[in-house]
Amino acid sequence: MHIWKYSLSSFLMHATCPRFPASRLPAPAPLAATAGMSCPRVPPSAAVGARSSTTGHCPPPTHRPTSRAPFDRLPPSRRSASHMQHARHAGRLSIRALYTPALFRRRFRISRPLFRRIMDGVKLYDDYFHAKVDAIGKVGLSPYQKCTAAIRMLAYGVAGDFVDEYTRMSESTGLEAMYRFCRAVIGSFGEQYLRQPNAEDTARLLSINASRGFPGMLGSIDYMHWEWKNCPFGWQGAYSGHSEGCRVILEAVASQDTWIWHSFFGMAGSHNDINVLQRSPVFDRLAYGQSPDVDFEINGHHYTKGYYLADGIYPPWATLVKTIRKPNSEQEARFAKEQEAARKDVERAFGILQARWAIVRHPARAWDVQTLWEVMTACVIMHNMIVEVERDDSLYDSDWEGQGELVTPQRGPASFKEVLHAHHEIRDLAVHNQLQADLIEHVWQHVGNNAANNDDEGNPEA
Repeated sequence: MHIWKYSLSSFLMHATCPRFPASRLPAPAPLAATAGMSCPRVPPSAAVGARSSTTGHCPPPTHRPTSRAPFDRLPPSRRSASHMQHARHAGRLSIRALYTPALFRRRFRISRPLFRRIMDGVKLYDDYFHAKVDAIGKVGLSPYQKCTAAIRMLAYGVAGDFVDEYTRMSESTGLEAMYRFCRAVIGSFGEQYLRQPNAEDTARLLSINASRGFPGMLGSIDYMHWEWKNCPFGWQGAYSGHSEGCRVILEAVASQDTWIWHSFFGMAGSHNDINVLQRSPVFDRLAYGQSPDVDFEINGHHYTKGYYLADGIYPPWATLVKTIRKPNSEQEARFAKEQEAARKDVERAFGILQARWAIVRHPARAWDVQTLWEVMTACVIMHNMIVEVERDDSLYDSDWEGQGELVTPQRGPASFKEVLHAHHEIRDLAVHNQLQADLIEHVWQHVGNNAANNDDEGNPEA
């Protein structure tokens, strides 16, 4: 049919335009030869007989489909919005995964099973993440769209309008989804992944750190800054410190696997480590007698409180072990080297946290400290969830999900006199000096001699 029309129009053009050469005109094809091409429902053998003698058009089809084709069988070019709505409403939306597992881990910072676990948790916590149908029967945004927008904004630190085309939602909806996602993550997983070390956790930490040359060590402590771009003008004096811009402080305790056991966020950037430590609840359980018992012995001296490795600005407390700035002997130099190497656990945890969740690396755009706390805490929780999934089983041969019950008081409520006594023991300078001297000797006996022997073997001139 189309070829016949083209031939007829060419002859008419030749009749009206003498400049069009007749040699370029295609020969008109017979109707019987073009019938099968113009109408796929009619075979070429029956083309002439099937056409109407008066109009020459194809007869109407004998069967017309009454239902849509399944969404899964449609090519991507034919998957329209109406098909998406119909498939979502029917509950049979099944699209082939766009990313491979490795690429999904790179894009979303978490594996696909962990993504689904987090999505299921936030759906149970907040009904906002369920797909709802409005008054006219239109299906709203799915949980995949809302969680994808939230995680992409947390992972890349981008604005709300950066993922609107990818997730098909507006900027305001994307921001609302991200903030509600953070609150849902805290409510669903905070009790498990922000827990304080219980008895089994403490025993495992003591065993791991004793093999590194620091018996009685529970982790390393330090703090980091998060720049606050949209800090209100009236608060900028309090949140501005020695560096340019307003900042909020995060204090954390991390172990060798970069699991963050303690997170304290919200102090103004004008404070230093000592001010943050005075306000921090890191030693509250120890003062109130609710922490697991820690008993270890070094060089014949018995200790009943664990300790954290810290840098030089921290006060000389019995629960903090610092490095030696100016070592006077080879033993002190070896201890300073090993202490600084082990204390890098918390520095690595901060670096990994900022690398995984770029929102805490870039300046914060929220307007209140509570929202900043929710975003930071949600990132810490998901960081611990990733550590749990991707841990090195050869180093930590234990069940991270079966670490016993959550932390409960080991003894009865402490009296006011007992709390004061515990605070004095935590700040005991004599115990701090004795513990550091014992650790210097212990590290030299278990680490320093072996390292010196290895250096001598590698250097023939020694």
